[in-house]
Amino acid sequence: MHIPDGYLSPETCAVGYAAMLPAWATAGKRVRKTVKRRYVPLLAIGAAYAFLVMMFNVPVPNGTTAHAVGAVLIAVVLGPWAAIIAVSTALAIQALFFGDGGVLSFGVNCFNMAFVMPMVGYFLVYKPLTRNVSLTSPRRALAAALGGYIGICTAALCCGIELGLQPVLFHNSHGQPLYAPYHLAQSVPAMLVSHLTLAGGVEFALTFGVIAYLQRANLPILRINHDNVPETDADLVRPPRLLKWWYALLPIAVMALATPLGLIYNSGAYGETDVKADPKGFLQKNHLSAIPAGLNHYANFWHHALFNGYDFSHDKHPAVGYIISAFFGAAVISIVLLGIFGVVRLVQKRRANANVDA
Repeated sequence: MHIPDGYLSPETCAVGYAAMLPAWATAGKRVRKTVKRRYVPLLAIGAAYAFLVMMFNVPVPNGTTAHAVGAVLIAVVLGPWAAIIAVSTALAIQALFFGDGGVLSFGVNCFNMAFVMPMVGYFLVYKPLTRNVSLTSPRRALAAALGGYIGICTAALCCGIELGLQPVLFHNSHGQPLYAPYHLAQSVPAMLVSHLTLAGGVEFALTFGVIAYLQRANLPILRINHDNVPETDADLVRPPRLLKWWYALLPIAVMALATPLGLIYNSGAYGETDVKADPKGFLQKNHLSAIPAGLNHYANFWHHALFNGYDFSHDKHPAVGYIISAFFGAAVISIVLLGIFGVVRLVQKRRANANVDA
């Protein structure tokens, strides 16, 4: 679902950024309570989880690969606006440091995975299905899993439409596409089939498993976004439990070490052929005589990725490169989020002191 640079017109990319700017601004305001309650480490862990889970590629029926995202899981635990920040941060690090997705298309990728997915999965699925349901009810884990499944399929549909509209809206005088050459009849079925099957199933299983685990082992984490929800169906009063967010560090480390599993079947996701590196393969795969002009111009727009393709040794040791990339990416994401919220808290503290002095 990561759309590379060159596959979308600059106009489409601009629309993606325009759509995300108010979403990012609103999310920043909505998660101020996260800073005050000192749940920032959990937000960093959520972003690291999204980054790592997207490294696990799974084969799908159309002969390519797809992956889970984790956006709805983060929305259930920390709230949908926190999910926007977490997933957007993960996508930014992927694009800048690993060449996964594009810099020009970053806004569109965020719109699909960081906005549409958590908003649809959380507000249209999870919230309605968990109305008047206790925090430990099995129905809550099932609702979260369904939200993850429907959310990722909706995001995939948006991606398919965005790609499919390119040859319709942007072509030369001879009718040849300037950017992505896939028509709606190709892109939409390809994206939906891949996510309605295995990718959506993986998203469902991961979301269900994590929420069910938290219900049993670390309920205070679920309490963050469910202040007024009774703990059990009988509404039993229990002693407050301590929040233990650091317990999530071990699973994150295990995920990072296991990321080379994503290399087992890594033929490339739908529409992500490297045009510059394999032009003949791109032309043959898409039955074209020439690479679309706009795609050729903007492909690899950002060529400063430190670990391009999650690799640092030119494919000599891809598993090692994947592991190092996983730990590096998770660390950078954590540092960025902790730094941003640290600055925000410092500014808030200075403003509060200034108001007291006044």
